[in-house]
Amino acid sequence: MSIGFANPPPPCYTPAMSWLKSHLHTHKPIIAMCHLRALPGDPGYDRDGGLEGVIASARADLHALQTGGVDAVMFSNEASLPYLTKVEPITSACMTRVITELRPEIDRPYGVNVLWDPTASLDVALATGASFVREIFTGVYASDYGLWNTNCGEVIRHQHAIGAQDIKLLFNIVPESAVYLAERNVVDIAKSTVFVAQPDALCVSGLTAGAETSSETLKLVKDAVPDVPVFANTGVNTSNLADTLAIADGTVTGTAFKRAGYIWNEVDSERVREFMRIARSVRGG
Repeated sequence: MSIGFANPPPPCYTPAMSWLKSHLHTHKPIIAMCHLRALPGDPGYDRDGGLEGVIASARADLHALQTGGVDAVMFSNEASLPYLTKVEPITSACMTRVITELRPEIDRPYGVNVLWDPTASLDVALATGASFVREIFTGVYASDYGLWNTNCGEVIRHQHAIGAQDIKLLFNIVPESAVYLAERNVVDIAKSTVFVAQPDALCVSGLTAGAETSSETLKLVKDAVPDVPVFANTGVNTSNLADTLAIADGTVTGTAFKRAGYIWNEVDSERVREFMRIARSVRGG
């Protein structure tokens, strides 16, 4: 495994790539997930702890991530299992409250992912001042949540209707727990998504949160759309980070930062520091 480059090549910012620098302030950024506990209406919600418990947990994870040096943070309702493709209003309302209460303590760029509802993600992002969202915007899938359809044109029109056109859109083109309803190869998906929807970035995932992203798939996507940022969306850790960043333009990482590498544990700031040490080495400081 390579740990870095002695003389890393300088980043080349095409128009489609330039927002990484303007919004996230670095090339090959590490976006860290701040996973919220189950929210009101979710089966796993802790009524005794209430929303104050959700906020306290998110606050502790946020500070551990920032202390560890991540480049950006993305808030998600990761514990809202099983996920909905159209969330109930209470979910958006509670996520907005949590992020708003934490906002004075956020000292770097942040985004939102309301699983798996792109319209709700944009609404919460606009309400909380987030600068990017990650979602499933395109495709029709056979999934663990049933038949999963999307309407990208409708969502993008909603984005402009509410004045959220400056919020960057990270398209997950290999969604977790799902496959395309019809056979399509990932290269065709990447090329057609870029042509039709003009995403700000593409995200390539493994089977579930924490599952390693295939380096082969990642390379196929990056080679197919070299001028668009491509993120490794799941399963990046200290053992594969350097090799992943040799291909990808950044990572979206959650599980690797948790104590013992277990998704439902709290964030371990020492694990974050080690991850970011390798990231800085790869990108040259």
